[in-house]
Amino acid sequence: MNRRDFAKLMLAAGAAGPIPFGITRAAGQTRGGVLNTVIQPEPPILVSALNQQAPTLTVCGKIYESLLTYDFDLTPKPGMAQSWERSPDGLTYTFKLFPGITFHDGSPMTAEDVVFSVTKALMEAHARARGTFSRLASAEAPDPLTVVFRLKEPFAPFLHAFDATTAPIISKALYENTDLRQNPNNARAIGTGPFKLKEWVKGSHIHLVRHEGYYRKGEPYLDEIYYRVIPDAASRAVALESGTIQLTQWNDVEAFDVPRLKALPNLDMTTKGYEFYAPHLWLEMNTRIAPMNDKRFRQAVLYAIDREALRKRVFFGLGKVATGPVSSKTRFYEPNVPKYEYAPAKAVALLDAMGLKPAADGKRVSLKYLVPPYGEMWQRVAEYVRQSLGKVGIDIVLEGIDVGGWAARCGNWEFEMSAPWTYQYGDPALGVSRSYISSNIRKGILFSNTSGYSNPEVDRLFEAAAVAQDDATRQNLYSQVQKILVEDAAVAWLMELDFPTFTDKHIKDLVVTGSGVNDTFARAYRA
Repeated sequence: MNRRDFAKLMLAAGAAGPIPFGITRAAGQTRGGVLNTVIQPEPPILVSALNQQAPTLTVCGKIYESLLTYDFDLTPKPGMAQSWERSPDGLTYTFKLFPGITFHDGSPMTAEDVVFSVTKALMEAHARARGTFSRLASAEAPDPLTVVFRLKEPFAPFLHAFDATTAPIISKALYENTDLRQNPNNARAIGTGPFKLKEWVKGSHIHLVRHEGYYRKGEPYLDEIYYRVIPDAASRAVALESGTIQLTQWNDVEAFDVPRLKALPNLDMTTKGYEFYAPHLWLEMNTRIAPMNDKRFRQAVLYAIDREALRKRVFFGLGKVATGPVSSKTRFYEPNVPKYEYAPAKAVALLDAMGLKPAADGKRVSLKYLVPPYGEMWQRVAEYVRQSLGKVGIDIVLEGIDVGGWAARCGNWEFEMSAPWTYQYGDPALGVSRSYISSNIRKGILFSNTSGYSNPEVDRLFEAAAVAQDDATRQNLYSQVQKILVEDAAVAWLMELDFPTFTDKHIKDLVVTGSGVNDTFARAYRA
């Protein structure tokens, strides 16, 4: 879709009825108004318990909730739990739920739904949640408003495992004893959040409306949210400039457009609201396939890519070069790891030592790169990687695919290279270890250890750090594991990503937690 086609689309929409842009009123958190935003690419499903791709999580943050949310400094705050206690031995956590929480179908949400979601649904379908909740000895609902979790052993980051992307609560009555992925209620997207699904027109928009039975008095303030599917980045920028949409998030806006849009008087920009996720981009290599099973090849890949040039030329200065598996923006980062400066000569020497000599055409090996279907930015990353690796004789063939296909192929190990970006979730035990521990090599589950990397010492260190109770011990253990992973070049870490969130100046209180645009928008309003 080009700019002219997009303009025609907007005119056509106006002919059928104007796209709502809220109502004009005095400043203050009064009710009413409509928020128009973008979702790109379109999510494959609107059940975050079953799919954890970025577009799914952004929309589903308004539909589903969990027990807690987190401030910008990652301090836990009430979600559906109004209070919580931890026993002195660190083994028992007791949550008290707010009264009056209902699902969008009108049925009450109780502690039984929490227990079912955590012990059944998420254990089956959510790679990251499985890693956390497999540590439970038991989960009980002694009464409708109380949930008691008992751990097999202490797990330091347990209180950071209850955001809506990690532990979304779904209805036991609707999902118990069913095939979760084939359940017909998936099309209804029934959660407890401040907004509920009214309509999903594939290829056009997702329409959310206020959940009138929401348990927080007076919230949400907005009447409706439209997530509009606009595949073309230039058209998204036009829509933002013109006020047709009032919000862009994640990579909706191309990096080269950020300086220009940031200067517009009708827009505000922030990079806040991504603290809980600390997105990390890497080049993943399927270590089941030669020559990627040899760490010398993976090291050569890191030496062959000028990551600082990638930051400047592709990301236009947004973000920071990644040095290893833990982001410098989160806890337990270790800076003193082996360094992979841009050194093509070192890459060539490693490839030669492996016996990967160039053929007459200069190619040593040819590999396929499955391009993540999240917009033009990731196509540019793929092109940059192809050019960089081609200079040392690694021929890269780019493969395009849709969102669902990318998720299925990566989850089922049907790829050679790809470039996922994953979230850190405030603690390595929650967002980092899952990509490297042997126990999380689980076919069919996206964002598990899909590369197939395995090292018993890495497994041991990650587990010891997860159960250690003091930060000094955890730092020591995480420092050790980071050094091993970087030496092994488990993946080729590229960037700590920064994303710009643009909002119309009339939209207030939209980014209010460390989960940012993935949070509920219950407090957002139009002044």
